[in-house]
This record gives sequence, structure tokens and C-alpha cells, in this order.
Amino acid sequence: MAVHNDCELKFLELKAKRTYRFIVFKIEEKQKQLVVEKVGERTTGYEDFTASLPADECRYAVYDFDFVTEENSQKRRIFFFAWSPDTARVRSKMIYAGSKDRFKRELDGI
Repeated sequence: MAVHNDCELKFLELKAKRTYRFIVFKIEEKQKQLVVEKVGERTTGYEDFTASLPADECRYAVYDFDFVTEENSQKRRIFFFAWSPDTARVRSKMIYAGSKDRFKRELDGI
């Protein structure tokens, strides 16, 4: 599965410049390529992120989470999601499961 250059560029913008809150990635089966489906602006929240995931299709996503520790220290973590709902097609689940590790290696810092 090929990874479109835009995927890496958008992830680097999220990671280094903090341009986005989240990015949703989709596999284009006909092109055999992973592409960016949606980006969430910095002002969006977790509810907007979960609403952007389809109910019956698989996706990959990254989410930039800011939080405060018990010591009152500001922290940040980038989470990787492999979204695979029960209602998704079996073929789609297999394709996403098989390409997950390779895609995670492409995103430096996950």
C-alpha cells in the first residue's frame, strides 16, 4: 500500500507546527494508496473528531491531545487510531489491519 506524500506532510504540520487537531486517513482501494480524507482545525474538539469517523467504514486517524498533569504541567500526546467498526466490510478490515504497521512507520513520532 503506497502512502501519498500529503499524508506525511499533514502529519508533520500537526506534529511540529500544531496546525491541526486531528487527521483522518483513508485507503483508496482502486489506487492502492493511503490519502488524507479530513483534517480538523486546532479549534475543533474530540466530539468533532469522533463525528468525522464513518459508522460503517474503516479509517486511520491521529489526534493531538493536550492535557494538564496532577503536577499542573501542560503535556501533549499524539494518538494513533485504527478505526474498524463491526459494520465495516470484512475485506476492508483485512486491508486496514494488514497495512497498519507499515503506515505507522511512515508517521515518525507515533
